[in-house]
Amino acid sequence: MVKKVTVGTKICQALIWLVVILMTLSCLLPLVNMVAISLSSSNAVASNQVGLLPVEPTLSTYQKLLNDTQFWASFWISVQRVVLGLIINMFFVITMAYPLSKSRLRFPAREVYIKIVIFAMLFSGGIIPLFMVVSQLKMINTIWALVLPSAVPVFNVILMVNFFKGVPVSLDEAASIDGASPLTVLIKIYLPVSLPALATVALFSIVYHWNDYFSGLLYMNKATLYPLPTYIQQLTVDITQVTDAEQLKQLATMSNRAFNATKIVVSTIPLLLIYPFLQKYFVSGIVIGAVKE
Repeated sequence: MVKKVTVGTKICQALIWLVVILMTLSCLLPLVNMVAISLSSSNAVASNQVGLLPVEPTLSTYQKLLNDTQFWASFWISVQRVVLGLIINMFFVITMAYPLSKSRLRFPAREVYIKIVIFAMLFSGGIIPLFMVVSQLKMINTIWALVLPSAVPVFNVILMVNFFKGVPVSLDEAASIDGASPLTVLIKIYLPVSLPALATVALFSIVYHWNDYFSGLLYMNKATLYPLPTYIQQLTVDITQVTDAEQLKQLATMSNRAFNATKIVVSTIPLLLIYPFLQKYFVSGIVIGAVKE
């Protein structure tokens, strides 16, 4: 039977596409504008001549940013943070979500731990107690101060719990009858079928660790130890410290808006490179892991 498409249905579909296109443009056009500003001359930027295309193209702001050794040092710190943070987050999310996804018959204390997890998501001790804990553990000015305070992302735990609940119990029971231990069941059965949720959680973790600049301000006392977001956020040009006439001339040609646009563009490049590899899992991971029927 062929379903008849009415005029009202076509209008609704057109309105939906219109809304989607407008939302897409609202996200894409500002980024295109930032790229155009970062590639434009200071005069064009100052006179608001830059739209979606560069005006009087120049790479002066990129040269200033990329020729800074501290920039690359901060970049490497951010890479270390993302790698360590991702490994730690995934370990704790998986090992917490797996037992919490079991029934009360198999895990009698499940409800107690679920309430603790929910409470931890809704309430926190605040910045000062957290800083005191990190300080007492001698983690100030170390990479561990950037990854351990956020070792257990509670939202991701709940997402994985709901996803693990959707795995057929018969698979778990069959493996147990064959003599598989709970760890073997987790590794051999649950993880292979949970790729969408794992990719989604991994993407959340990567984005958080790469974009977070406040932790660097809070736990790092030296600018040389700043991760990239903190370094970019703090990056300023002190003209009074410039003694070379040629360098002063170059700095004078740089617009603050162009330099800020360059920071934004450079900081988004790694995420733009990573997202395409995880995008195909993202939507399905969110939908399946967020709702439990």
